[in-house]
Amino acid sequence: MAEVVIVENEAAAGALVADTIVSLIRSKPDVVLGLATGSTPLASYRALARRIADDSIDVRGVRGFALDEYVGLPAGHPESYRAVITREVVEPLGLTPELVRVPNGDPATIEHAGADYEVALTAAGGVDLQILGIGRTGHIGFNEPGSSLASHTRVKTLTEATRADNARFFDSPDDVPMHCITQGIGTILRARHLVLLAFGEVKAHAVAAAVEGAVSANQPGSAIQLHPHTTVIVDEAAASQLEHLDYYRHAWANKPAWQGI
Repeated sequence: MAEVVIVENEAAAGALVADTIVSLIRSKPDVVLGLATGSTPLASYRALARRIADDSIDVRGVRGFALDEYVGLPAGHPESYRAVITREVVEPLGLTPELVRVPNGDPATIEHAGADYEVALTAAGGVDLQILGIGRTGHIGFNEPGSSLASHTRVKTLTEATRADNARFFDSPDDVPMHCITQGIGTILRARHLVLLAFGEVKAHAVAAAVEGAVSANQPGSAIQLHPHTTVIVDEAAASQLEHLDYYRHAWANKPAWQGI
């Protein structure tokens, strides 16, 4: 069973994630972080940036791997995940840009881009902590419903629901790419610690299916149940459909402080 932590708001979640990552950096200066994009992890990145600045933490050796990238966006496009990761993670945290990787969405090399990324992940020793969001359809990364639970980094076709959700970042819904390259579910499960964040009632069904539903390719997020160290951090609204909510509160309230998340 995943550990479920119910917090008051995104800021509280961000503080908890920042504490965990700071501890990792102090124990392993070349820690490998798995980086999600979108609005969900922003509070965590901002809290981490403040901690790094306030405590003068040396992050020059920290490495990062993004979950996914759109296929076909021109170099420098502001909504490419390379640009987003640079803008929201690398620059605010002061990471070394060369140590942060993003899948290559260039159509000219897309046929082997997935395999190349898997090689890079393996060479880095794997991800120590993977930050995840979850979509309304239950997708993690860009692994849409029906994705193999053993899948590796590869090209996927986005559902119209996912394209509609991401249209707010583009001038027109038609500008949202049809394809992406994403770490597979099997790739994600190789990370040593998964931290899944979700906020708002719109995510409640997906959270309940991921945490308490059947493990199924129809609900890609449910694959977190197969991982030995998963932490799900949600606000009250996102937790509202969880059947064992009282137990999760009880377990968190009585957890030894030294265990962290």
